[in-house]
Amino acid sequence: MPGQPSRTASGALLLTGHGAARGHALGRARVRLPHVLDVAEQRIPAALVDAELVRLHEAVDAARVEMHELRQRLKGALDKEMGEILDLHALLLDDPELLFGLDELIRSGPYSAGYALRVQRDRLAKVFDGMDDAYLKSRMDDLDHVIGRIHAFLHKRPADVKGLAGEILVCDTIAPSELAQLQAHGVVGIVSVGGSALSHSAILARSLHLPLIVNTPGALQKINDGDVLVIDGSNGTVTVNPLADDLRDYRARLREQAREQRELGRLRAKPSRTLDKVDIALLANAESLEDVTEAHALGAHGLGLYRTEFLFLQRDELPDEQEQFETYRDAALGMNGRPVTIRTLDLGADKADRTGLTLSNEDNPALGLRGVRLSLARPKVADTQLRAILRASAYGKLRILLPMVSTREEVLAVRRRLQKQAQLLRAEGHEVAEHIPFGAMIEVPAAAIALESFIDLVDFLSVGTNDLVQYLLAADRNNEAVGELYSPLHPAVLRLIAHILRTGQEHDTPVAVCGEIAGDPRMTRLLLALGLKEFSLHPGTLLEVRRVIRDSDWAQLQAAAPKLLAARDRRGIERWIENLA
Repeated sequence: MPGQPSRTASGALLLTGHGAARGHALGRARVRLPHVLDVAEQRIPAALVDAELVRLHEAVDAARVEMHELRQRLKGALDKEMGEILDLHALLLDDPELLFGLDELIRSGPYSAGYALRVQRDRLAKVFDGMDDAYLKSRMDDLDHVIGRIHAFLHKRPADVKGLAGEILVCDTIAPSELAQLQAHGVVGIVSVGGSALSHSAILARSLHLPLIVNTPGALQKINDGDVLVIDGSNGTVTVNPLADDLRDYRARLREQAREQRELGRLRAKPSRTLDKVDIALLANAESLEDVTEAHALGAHGLGLYRTEFLFLQRDELPDEQEQFETYRDAALGMNGRPVTIRTLDLGADKADRTGLTLSNEDNPALGLRGVRLSLARPKVADTQLRAILRASAYGKLRILLPMVSTREEVLAVRRRLQKQAQLLRAEGHEVAEHIPFGAMIEVPAAAIALESFIDLVDFLSVGTNDLVQYLLAADRNNEAVGELYSPLHPAVLRLIAHILRTGQEHDTPVAVCGEIAGDPRMTRLLLALGLKEFSLHPGTLLEVRRVIRDSDWAQLQAAAPKLLAARDRRGIERWIENLA
């Protein structure tokens, strides 16, 4: 837990934050102070207005190019996690209200471009502050990042990432859109004063295997440029100017980490089986052929979640049936007979698209037209996707998964469309599998509570814990102000997951859990105790979870489950986990 600065056993300064992405790093500190648009009022001669407008537009264009170049380098999981943020930033760079306001300020002041940026930023900040919705308020961080990039280019200071090889960035906050760029230029770790272990930045850092420590009090005051740092992303510690004993400890941890990786490598061909011979299925989450290849190589039992929205993002036209068919077919072929679960389109909320498919002016997009709701509202788009999946079913064991289900009627409506399209395709001469398992994602609390009302319509279920937790607890996982509230270690969350698993067992319907907790080895025994036998997780954590499973006793965990479910608070659940360690 974050705390006051202390000392290591050898006497070096020790700072403590939250470990958000595991790993160790040794490097020089690069301190980046918070970006504040503290620009004094500056008026310019009327004769220079046109030149100042050109300077502003060139800076905006440079920021667009930077965003586009970074977007083009994304693949696989990075495309999912960081692409959505970059899409949003690109939309902000084209926002007429932002750009028109800047032009007007330069003309009417007449003001310098830098001061116009400050005034416009402060105007928009007041609008965001006056909003009741916490999700929309949090978007001010994205606006600040975009304005900061324009400001940097105005002053000929493009992203300061060159010369960072072997350095650890120390900053106030870190934006998701910066992470891949920083790593590509040699940054070996990041320490931030703010941030949350559940933010987009933290999720992306884990995908990049880039050590990240967040919520580190005093980092900017206690660390200077050029200080040598040792950081541990597992326990959230930062050692400043380590001494000989600290360096010996660091090298010992690196040797232990290398040994652990060798051990994990030997588990690639081993079964995911508990000590008392209970088999557990480890399915992989994927959205690219690179992910599929990695999942196959690690011995995944199949794909528990193949995201399809990446086909719809960063383009001006919708993907046609043939493009989608080839993508789903290649995923099926890549898994070589193992099941592949295709999740239907899950655009909406904070996933921006440029095709006009989603609504752009929803008051609360996280509770709006997204997931299966969007598919039913756009039947032609839904039919195109269903046809592509049905055609691809001739090439492997495909399953269909509906996101954001909340009612029986939604499931029935998609089943009818699926049956109709299957009949049409067969009439057209296409080969379609005789039976394609059909499932629902349980991420809306209403669906979890009323599961009995539609479980007869599905062949399997997948619990989307990321959304389920935030909807159940009314806490946005990207909002630092409620970061302590958002936690899967809430008694209500565990009891609801247990209810879903129990209902699935009673109806002989397989249930998987996906989301962050499925890929967290620290949560594996907890999920086994609740009765989970199917995990759907990022390929990068599959071997670690397999190791925990192989060291666990199913019967023992089942016997300990009542005490877990009787816990009255988060600390009680944490003690249960600690007692099993």
